[in-house]
Amino acid sequence: MASQVISFGEMLIDFVPMTSGVSLAESQGFIKAPGGAPANVACAIAKLGGNSAFIGKVGDDEFGRMLADILKKNGVNTDGVCFDADARTALAFVTLRSDGEREFMFYRNPSADMLLKDSELKMDMIKKAKIFHYGSISLISEPCRSAHMAAMKAAREAGALLSYDPNVRLPLWPSAEAARSGIKSIWSEADFIKLSDDEVNFLTQGDPEKEDVVLSLWHDKLKLLIVTDGEKGCRYFTKKFKGKVPGFKVNTVDTTGAGDSFVGSLLVSVANNPYISDDEPKLKEALKFANACAALCTTQKGAIPALPSVSEAQSLISKSSGK
Repeated sequence: MASQVISFGEMLIDFVPMTSGVSLAESQGFIKAPGGAPANVACAIAKLGGNSAFIGKVGDDEFGRMLADILKKNGVNTDGVCFDADARTALAFVTLRSDGEREFMFYRNPSADMLLKDSELKMDMIKKAKIFHYGSISLISEPCRSAHMAAMKAAREAGALLSYDPNVRLPLWPSAEAARSGIKSIWSEADFIKLSDDEVNFLTQGDPEKEDVVLSLWHDKLKLLIVTDGEKGCRYFTKKFKGKVPGFKVNTVDTTGAGDSFVGSLLVSVANNPYISDDEPKLKEALKFANACAALCTTQKGAIPALPSVSEAQSLISKSSGK
């Protein structure tokens, strides 16, 4: 069975301090958590009953094998995962501040995910996808950038919808300006773009609360632009309508993976209804569910272990609406 949603990009190990609110230097120990935004999205889709695959590269090492196994255990198709004998799986040390927000320190010199070549892509898989989802970290260096461009082009030509979550990680780019131009270099290809209010601010240098600032990121091919506003929920913009969907109040422990949980949930809805961006009531319903998934993902440490099921998200929605 062809995977309806393919996530392309990086998968790595996040080391999260056991104690929140301390610096990396002060932390006495770390919890090892699988991470990497596109891989998180693939797992989120599978956990919500969708059909997903992941395409990317890890090291031919214990961490790389562990990550591929985690994808499989979460119901993700791993036929597109490559193993590099000469490079390590990427590592990231993630500091959780006392408010649950994060700071990153990466070990990639270069890591296996950066070395994916276009000749290693499973093009037959890509051409059968309904949705092709990606981030921006795979655009930072060659040969992975060329592989990303080739995969995106093949998916587009085969009729797939393209989904982009820029997922800004400034420490990985040579400079803020390089990040801005690199992220925007493929902006006008996507049908769906999800970004956070902070990312709107970074990309536009403007106030993310202002509608004209957000709409400066609109382009003609775009079907849906979504801005997530943390616990406040999200804003949506389409060719025909725009609005807000409120978020859910939860006890936030770690925001890692919340955006990926949101995207995974939304892409399951899009896979089931490719014209959802033309139907405002259905879109709002899908975004409410995505907000619930994102909120629940912040109540545990790590991304993949914290991804909620359909019943958990429905339960939060029912509780919040007083049913």
